[in-house]
Amino acid sequence: MTILRDASLGQFIHHASRGKFLKYPEEEPNFDTTFLQAPPDSDSAKNAAIDSRSMSRDRDGSASAIDVDLEKANTANRTVTRSKDGTLLVGWYSEDDAENPLNWSPVKKYSVALIICFYTLSVYLGAAIFSSSQEGVMEDFGVGLTASSLGMALYVLAYGIGPMIFSPLSEIPAIGRTTPYIITFFIFVILLIPTSLVENFAGLLVLRFLLGFFGSPCLATAGASFQDIFPGEQMTYIIGIWSAIASCGPSLGPVLATFSIEHFDWHWSQWELLMLAGPVLILMVVALPETSASTILLRRARRLRAATGNPAIKSQSEIDQSHLSISSIAFDALVKPWEINILDPAMLFTTFYTGLLYGIFYTFFEAFPLVYIGVYHFSAGAMALAFMSVLIGQIIIAPAYLLHWKYVIHPGIKKNGIKQLEDFLKPALVSCFALPIGLFIFAWTSRSSVHWVVSMLGVSIVSCGMYVTLQVIFIYVPLSYPKYAASLFAANSLARSLFAFAAILYAPPMFTSLGIDGGVSLLAGCTVLCCVGMWVLYYCGPWLRARSKFAIG
Repeated sequence: MTILRDASLGQFIHHASRGKFLKYPEEEPNFDTTFLQAPPDSDSAKNAAIDSRSMSRDRDGSASAIDVDLEKANTANRTVTRSKDGTLLVGWYSEDDAENPLNWSPVKKYSVALIICFYTLSVYLGAAIFSSSQEGVMEDFGVGLTASSLGMALYVLAYGIGPMIFSPLSEIPAIGRTTPYIITFFIFVILLIPTSLVENFAGLLVLRFLLGFFGSPCLATAGASFQDIFPGEQMTYIIGIWSAIASCGPSLGPVLATFSIEHFDWHWSQWELLMLAGPVLILMVVALPETSASTILLRRARRLRAATGNPAIKSQSEIDQSHLSISSIAFDALVKPWEINILDPAMLFTTFYTGLLYGIFYTFFEAFPLVYIGVYHFSAGAMALAFMSVLIGQIIIAPAYLLHWKYVIHPGIKKNGIKQLEDFLKPALVSCFALPIGLFIFAWTSRSSVHWVVSMLGVSIVSCGMYVTLQVIFIYVPLSYPKYAASLFAANSLARSLFAFAAILYAPPMFTSLGIDGGVSLLAGCTVLCCVGMWVLYYCGPWLRARSKFAIG
């Protein structure tokens, strides 16, 4: 019942009934509030300790040690802390406080994680599902291949821009994680209706851009939501599974849409996306609770003020929020990550590398029709099934990578600790070579004299190498730059989208001029250079971090 109460639907019922239904413990008439009646003259030493504590969070939203002490400290017997100015700081009631997301039952935790995975899958699938509509768009609106590609390119660009706005918003305690999810995804679902009906090319492009923008919060904040509810030792596995599911979205898009488009028209790709996203939205409204501890405690403080009439009751996050300014939030979100990229070679390399990988991935949507229809004479439906080679790669590599973490990396950390952060890069020292190997296989076997399964094998190898390399980078970056992790991930998301946006547009003329063998070989050559960069980062990373004013030395 608490899942419904804490979800958006439950919150609406609770507020509409003015607290009569789906009550919180603080709203029950027999709730004991005597723990809030602390003596006004608290112990001076305690006050001094409280006074010395920082009342602010890092601008990227990560909690400092002080915040953990005040916000997340387990308070036995519902004790509160009184500061010198008379503020009563409310935290968790006990070590096993049921409101603390880290104490939620496994069923509740994994239900939330599964909903976020479905949400992310819907958004990622929305980009590639349009690729099956491009031929119909060209015929209906009389535009060329590059122009028709804008429907996918603008969507990808927009879901890179969105995190620059939505990621900082989710760190504001009064807003939290779930509210941006629900509002933006509701708009996403509504926009799918006119997108499925539009008969104007310019209108189609505008709607596709807006869909990408309003679908982006899950890409910006899903990792933070997982971090709210899972302890650190589980995060690698949760993020690994989430990433694999997200990566399957673009490969499933063409498969889902192509067969219906053959029988109806190009609009059906958007109708199918609506059929998928609609139920996911309903599930989110009914069963996705707030996960941010800062937001949960802020709401608790509000309920306690309402129950007691004491305006001095506050949460630490409420005090921190009062010190936030729009200018500081905007600076940290829009300026700071690019400053770090410009001044820090290690960060610049990881941003470029992840962007290049995303760009290469999206060139497949232009290369596959040329290879499997143009060379092997597949039907449109059979060509769409070729994207399953990406899915197969994910199915193979994700469990293998997570088992490697479970039986090799994690036991090593528990036994010896973390000697240097660059040790986390070791899997990528191997996986980075899978990228050029797979690309060269795809480039030079995509010809009628070689069976089509060989080129698909190359794509699966690329998929495996991409998964491991990205996972390793996404572990290394927050550990090296913990203070700026949220901002850097948002900027990295934008960089990946910019590369993918460009790739969708430059791929057709590139393959026309250089051919599949020449064009894909050019991309493979870029990944060879990145292999060199990955090994340099592994050996020189400690030296670079020691000289960086942003990273942990």
